[in-house]
Amino acid sequence: MKISNEQVLKALSTFTLPGGGKDLVSANAIRNIQIFGKEVLLDIVIDNPTLQYKKKVEVDCIKAIHQHVYEKADVMVNIIVEAPEKKSNIIRGNEIPGVKNIIAIASGKGGVGKSTVTANLAVALADKGYKVGLVDADIYGPSMPIMFDVVKAKPNGREVDGKRKILPVESYGVKLLSIGFFANTDQAVVWRGAMASKALNQMLWDTDWGDLDYMLIDLPPGTGDIHLSLVQSIPVGAAVVVSTPQNIALADARKGVAMFQMDSINVPVLGIVENMSFFTPQELPNNKYYIFGQEGARVLAEKLELPLLAEIPLVQSVREAADAGRPAVLQGSTPAAIAFLDFADKVVEEMNKRNQLDATKRVEITNTNGCSTN
Repeated sequence: MKISNEQVLKALSTFTLPGGGKDLVSANAIRNIQIFGKEVLLDIVIDNPTLQYKKKVEVDCIKAIHQHVYEKADVMVNIIVEAPEKKSNIIRGNEIPGVKNIIAIASGKGGVGKSTVTANLAVALADKGYKVGLVDADIYGPSMPIMFDVVKAKPNGREVDGKRKILPVESYGVKLLSIGFFANTDQAVVWRGAMASKALNQMLWDTDWGDLDYMLIDLPPGTGDIHLSLVQSIPVGAAVVVSTPQNIALADARKGVAMFQMDSINVPVLGIVENMSFFTPQELPNNKYYIFGQEGARVLAEKLELPLLAEIPLVQSVREAADAGRPAVLQGSTPAAIAFLDFADKVVEEMNKRNQLDATKRVEITNTNGCSTN
């Protein structure tokens, strides 16, 4: 019996792909047909790589040709898997419209007061008349809702150019967005790196930030997926690294600086902040006690040829202010408030210097050796 291409095509149109609703012909899944006497060779393209799916398509092809063409035909089916290209969770654009300066606040380790420093810097800049936004990118331990007294707040949304956008919560003149607004406050956030990166992307790109002079991004401690996702997503203008004077913290702070200075990332570091620099009792405001060591961050900054941006004292009022949701910089003329205000001035000064350099480009990661893929 002579077998024709038309017969084979007609037979392959008699069944549908598993779960697809289309037959092989309608789905343009037939790449090639070769006929040699009673031998029929098929190249079939599918987008499902599972063994069960491939076997089902192969069996259905053989069965259809035996039933509708020639029951003694020798049918060989070559399954080709071409999965659709996955959309990246990371790269979505070069810049956030309306945002002039993006500063990442990082720390080599947890517990050094990075989020407290970030919150007070944001409020200090807003107090000086700048338009400020703050992204709480510490996905696993979001604390900004507490520090800004907006734990129960829920961001609203609105249509912008035909797209639904999130409206950030505003507190103390700062536009704020945190994963804490969307997660149960009593529930741990247990996400793999890709999901955390996607959440960061949504907070950056799916939000109507308006015009901002400064966007501060409070990063998780350490170096990992969120940090890479950030520098891949947007042109971060600069970074600030927070540490305590303690040698253990300084060792990790050095690693944090080194990450931003890698050739593949190359984000300028504005300088180092020494938090908990010294303890000053309220009743003895002129006394300083160096509980965690003295001038450790200053020495590190000098070695790395970076500015020391601030020395923030360890005082009870800073902790109380954070717990009460009213940043310490609003306390007036206290040593902590003055230190945070001076810190804000220094950031503006150093950022102006940095802006004289070429603009930071979005990073293209070409070598992921040593990077987590979870």
